[in-house]
Amino acid sequence: MSVVWQPPLPPIYRQLSDAELRLRIASAKEALAGRAVILGHHYQQDDIIAFSDFVGDSFELSRAAAAQKGIEYVVFCGVHFMAESADILTASSVKVVLPDLGAGCSMADMASLDQTLDCWEQLERTCPGQTIVPITYMNSSAAIKAFVGEHGGAVCTSSNCRDVLEWALAGGAGAQDSARSSQQSGPSTRKIKILFFPDQHLGRNTAYAMGYPLDRMALWDPRLDMGGNSEETIGQADFVLWKGHCSVHALFRPEHVDQAREKYPGMKVVVHPECTWDVVQKADMAGSTAYIVKQVQAAPPGSQWAIGTEVHLVNRLRQQHPDQKIIVLSDCQCLCTTMYRIDMPHLCWVLENLVAGTVVNQISVDENTRKWSLVALERMLSIKGTGSPVGREQRVAVTVD
Repeated sequence: MSVVWQPPLPPIYRQLSDAELRLRIASAKEALAGRAVILGHHYQQDDIIAFSDFVGDSFELSRAAAAQKGIEYVVFCGVHFMAESADILTASSVKVVLPDLGAGCSMADMASLDQTLDCWEQLERTCPGQTIVPITYMNSSAAIKAFVGEHGGAVCTSSNCRDVLEWALAGGAGAQDSARSSQQSGPSTRKIKILFFPDQHLGRNTAYAMGYPLDRMALWDPRLDMGGNSEETIGQADFVLWKGHCSVHALFRPEHVDQAREKYPGMKVVVHPECTWDVVQKADMAGSTAYIVKQVQAAPPGSQWAIGTEVHLVNRLRQQHPDQKIIVLSDCQCLCTTMYRIDMPHLCWVLENLVAGTVVNQISVDENTRKWSLVALERMLSIKGTGSPVGREQRVAVTVD
């Protein structure tokens, strides 16, 4: 991926009133009609969502952009790895723009390619005779997705994580070769180990819901030799979980669940599987952002929800469903601060530049990285399954898209 530096935002855009910004954004959007599409992630501010042509999760938005015919530009109001995914999935003629290059993802930044290569070398040396299948969460850089694709693994989302892990435990991309080999020399006895990154909590919550005990999961700290583990621990583990997390979802604590239930008896608690294991165990339900939205949409009037995810989404659900009582699980400021960098001044600036024929803040993934990232993404899309949420209720009712 080429390095792009953030040009300074012209002062005029900070001097405009909100009303003036809305008028200029609407005018620029109209001038770009048919040529540009604006994507708004669920965690965005309402001012940005108002101008978004599509609203959703990161991968859902990238696929929506790829499905558009004849467009020249994608303006992704999200964070860096999301814009990378859009560039990977759209045609090479389409230019992807991130309104503020400072909108990164702390979780994605917790796994670098150099750290991953070092981890892989140590795992291969420590676990001879074992098949290691790398699986990366969508919230990772294009470089990590490409590494996974090149090494027989796949990408997953919070919705389909269980399906992807089951595929990996069956041998991943090497299963077909293993099947052919077993016809000649008998069934393979190689142990399969999953390297899951960058979010330890999604990996742990999903693996636990699949029946794997916590002591079969090793935590890999990339700053330490062997990830801070003994060779015996790594050799015996079924899952090696990268020590990464979401800065927003890690703010939710088990006591927040207790406090919500004490204050509102009968209120259901639904959390994102990026929350810690003990929070997920206390919650009534856990599932992806899309799952949480659908649970609220399908609930009858009078339903009560304490939701453990980003505050902008929770507030939007409260506004959309005034007949239900909806609160954020914790009173702490559980907002994605990097996503918050995408604001009306930056959106107005990039759109007006596009109208003038200038592309600023373009996100471009190099061809080799694009190639192997696509392999990892296509493997994910080829995996069949309904998906499985990871909360207590979902272990009985498997209903995630």
